[in-house]
Amino acid sequence: MTLKPIHIIGGGLAGSEAAWQAAEAGVPVILHEMRPVRGTDAHKTESLAELVCSNSFRSDDAATNAVGLLHAEMRLANSLIMACGDAHQVPAGSALAVDRDGFSAAVTARLEAHPMITIVREEVAGLPPTDWDQAIIATGPLTAPSLADAIARETGADALAFFDAIAPIIHFDTLDMDVCWFQSRYDKVGPGGTGKDYINCPMDKAQYEAFVAALLEGQKTEFKDWEGTPYFDGCLPVEVMAERGPETLRHGPMKPMGLTNAHNPTVKPYAVAQLRQDNALGTLYNMVGFQTKLKHGEQVRIFRMIPGLENAEFARLGGLHRNTYINSPTLLDGSLQLKSRIGLRFAGQITGCEGYVESAAMGLLAGRFAASERLNRPLAPPPATTAFGALLNHITGGHIVSDDEPGKRSFQPMNINFGLFPPLEPGTKLRPDDFEGRFRGKDKAIAKKKATTARALRDFRFWLEAAAAAQAAE
Repeated sequence: MTLKPIHIIGGGLAGSEAAWQAAEAGVPVILHEMRPVRGTDAHKTESLAELVCSNSFRSDDAATNAVGLLHAEMRLANSLIMACGDAHQVPAGSALAVDRDGFSAAVTARLEAHPMITIVREEVAGLPPTDWDQAIIATGPLTAPSLADAIARETGADALAFFDAIAPIIHFDTLDMDVCWFQSRYDKVGPGGTGKDYINCPMDKAQYEAFVAALLEGQKTEFKDWEGTPYFDGCLPVEVMAERGPETLRHGPMKPMGLTNAHNPTVKPYAVAQLRQDNALGTLYNMVGFQTKLKHGEQVRIFRMIPGLENAEFARLGGLHRNTYINSPTLLDGSLQLKSRIGLRFAGQITGCEGYVESAAMGLLAGRFAASERLNRPLAPPPATTAFGALLNHITGGHIVSDDEPGKRSFQPMNINFGLFPPLEPGTKLRPDDFEGRFRGKDKAIAKKKATTARALRDFRFWLEAAAAAQAAE
């Protein structure tokens, strides 16, 4: 039987992985890459899967690091990106870093040699035509304007964000709740709220003034020439607000009005930093109004000056940069398919994930989902307990909508992190081999991560085996 091809637009990490997975499933693929016909401001070569920034895939520790866990799951799933990364590894301690030229050349060669893959060098200026009944858009953060405009027309005028205004996100279990407290301003109960919807971190005058001084002195990153400077009053970096005067933050995102310190009700805070729940699991909280251009190391140092955040661990640090991504929780179903158009999927950074490996992972899933549709073999999403499933859940529905800021889009791009995983089941034993008896603090945190990764790898193997068994039975 002759199968119609799956069309994939974009030959970055996500598009390359999607093409590989679909082709390995026995489905023909046409991979459309606009370079060199049309270049971008970031790419330098014609190679597929070119690494335009760092050459690091970050930690390769599958036992205690969520990125390393995603590496392990991808290897189990026959990932092209991981295979080529492993083959072109360069020394980087516990991280997986690659020779960027050797890596992209290897990906290109593998795809060009695959008998089920045809690579077409052309720009696809609009949405895929309707006769491309199975298609994947994997064009990344530098999507060509013509395609971005077509996506916006299909999905709604506010569906695309061209600049990320990102505030840091913190793991809830690293906050000091002996200092912080839950309360909404003026105890306001909004739709779905309780009047205790924010975590509040109090500051006295000396702490506030020291914090503002640190913001002003902290090292900042600069916009690239092609990005421009997209400041507008609703989205100013916290350090830019501080530059407008020492009291600006205290009358903005750090205003203390309507709040009473539950630990010390008689002393009114001089300023308050607020955190709002960021995911449905309640494991992550974002710093309200703290989008920033501070360098990452400076963010950690300065934000840990806030009382209650001295030991905060960050799931994501802040930033403001050019990006193109869709409002995936609203627009995509659980198979990365556009709800308004059957057969059209999105993959990679355009879906709202951050990082090389995360982008490739979503390409891997999109390729498998599209191939299963073409072969009439239904494929269930991976369990939320796996790294794949946790990231997919974030992209397609793991965020929550802010009731007190109607119309504000709360979904933001995210790297894989343990805050996206569901909690361990009650009764799970937290006693890894290298600990004996009782353990606390860092030991317990490590044991919790090991239990989470062990569960993930077990469940991911079951998912792969179930898909293989269904295929064999057919």
